[in-house]
Amino acid sequence: MNITEFLNKNTKRFPQKAAVGFKKDNEWKELTWMRFKQMVFRTANALVEAGVKENDKVAIYADNSPEWIIMDVATLAIGAVTVPVYSTNGADQVEYIINHAEPKIILTGDQEQYETCHQLLGKTTGVEQIIAAKKNFTLKDNSIFLSDFIEKASDKFKIVERSDEDLATIIYTSGTSGIPKGVMLTHGNFQKAFDAHIDFFDFKDFEKEQSLAFLPLSHVFERCWTLFCFSVGAKVSFLENPKLIANALQEVKPTTMCSVPRFYQKIYAGINEMLVTASPTKKKIFAWAIETGTQVSERKRDQQNIPFLLNQKYKIANALVFNKIKTKLGGRLWFMPCGGASISKEVTQFFDAMGIHITVGYGMTETTATITAFPFTKYKYGTAGKLIGDSQIKIGDNEEILVKGSGIMKGYYKNPEETAKIFTEDGWMKTGDAGVLDNEGNLTITDRIKDLMKTSNGKYIAPQPIENMFSNNSYINQILLIADDKPFVSALIVPNFETLEEKVKTLGITFTNWKEVVENEKVQAFYQKLIDDIQVNLSGFEKIKKFILMPADFEIQSGEITPTLKIKRNIVLEKYAGKINMIYNK
Repeated sequence: MNITEFLNKNTKRFPQKAAVGFKKDNEWKELTWMRFKQMVFRTANALVEAGVKENDKVAIYADNSPEWIIMDVATLAIGAVTVPVYSTNGADQVEYIINHAEPKIILTGDQEQYETCHQLLGKTTGVEQIIAAKKNFTLKDNSIFLSDFIEKASDKFKIVERSDEDLATIIYTSGTSGIPKGVMLTHGNFQKAFDAHIDFFDFKDFEKEQSLAFLPLSHVFERCWTLFCFSVGAKVSFLENPKLIANALQEVKPTTMCSVPRFYQKIYAGINEMLVTASPTKKKIFAWAIETGTQVSERKRDQQNIPFLLNQKYKIANALVFNKIKTKLGGRLWFMPCGGASISKEVTQFFDAMGIHITVGYGMTETTATITAFPFTKYKYGTAGKLIGDSQIKIGDNEEILVKGSGIMKGYYKNPEETAKIFTEDGWMKTGDAGVLDNEGNLTITDRIKDLMKTSNGKYIAPQPIENMFSNNSYINQILLIADDKPFVSALIVPNFETLEEKVKTLGITFTNWKEVVENEKVQAFYQKLIDDIQVNLSGFEKIKKFILMPADFEIQSGEITPTLKIKRNIVLEKYAGKINMIYNK
């Protein structure tokens, strides 16, 4: 079955219920299921009239928007293949993907994205037309605005039948190293993933939920989650600029939303930073509230009854502390899938205590996202949860996690060599992650195998847990540990410039740029003490001996981090090799 059959199903069930939310002219607007289906079918007919056939490719290079998802669903509905391109990708990366995938049509978002694609017309093969989603700039040849593209198209369309094996999308992995590989996912991969989530979580009336899509739709996590929400009839609102997430949460008031650990780490660090300057009374109230919330969350997790007196205390804790934080997140969030990187148990416990449950999970683009996830009860902090659907796991050489299941990709597009490398002879897929399974079936990710470091003294160091310790601090935004073949551990540290700015004032430092700040002796001394305090319980060989404070964030646009905010270790190490060498040559 074509996964876009949800259009017909949900339009029959509730034609006037909102399906899509989006912001236009500073106001949130909606598309009903009936209107959503009409827009998709008009786009589908226009694609067919433009010569797009079954199994042809349609690329989307744009920020989140209703146009993005409409083009995606329309492409799938005609039996063609969607090729998402990260909106933050530079011209070189876009050129590689377009040359490799050879789409017939590209949908672009803003003018910069349009110009990048138009400049590629003479350098690529197969691209016949560029469609611009926005209508606020002038087009060149072989281009058309989306509104004009679909203007005369009919809204009557018969969705093309697809089998489980038919290709739905090619998602190029951003990866933390190497050139992108095109992951081939089928209609069956998506449908089985949707079914697995329904069975695992046993959702009730999920069509009443409202999701906020702020992670890039070009990433498998947000895309799979959004299509899942649509498959069961839930509403999804699309946020174009993820930097506006704080306002969007209060405006949209979503009940569900997928996110990455960094989102929660920042909130956790921000709350702890506010506590530093709080009065002794407020600190005591907050500590009491967290203690009370922890007792309640532990009983809920273990399916135990909550005593009357504890429940009354929890209501007071909510009124005095937790509701203020929940309100900043919109006030209605209850189901929050979290993946893309590791998250420390301190953060998940902290949010659980406030009654904001983070559903931690583990997956990859190659597995159609989720392999394991926290169930609603009996989950174990510090793990990535339990197997979902028909997924299977075994631990191979070097503790590598090997997986099987209906979510596993068809292979890498036009890349049989890399496809062969990732599968064992008996069909298990190598994840590249190291982990362990406990007796209760909980998976713990220990680290990326490629990231595992060995010092010149022969000591092995897993960087992720240590980096998470530091990232949970309000003065540290990003950190990269360095130790491989080195005599000791060092680090590149990107400060949280918002909190550092306040600290600089108290230190009496005047400055004109951040380079001056991070090189200042007082700031260096402050971070040295901060680091020493954080790593007090680490083994001696794991401790950071020297560090460099960076004057600017690692950026997606510069290729230093992935769209899920993971640092591309190899790229950063190469880019800042000179600085790193100075650490060890002093």
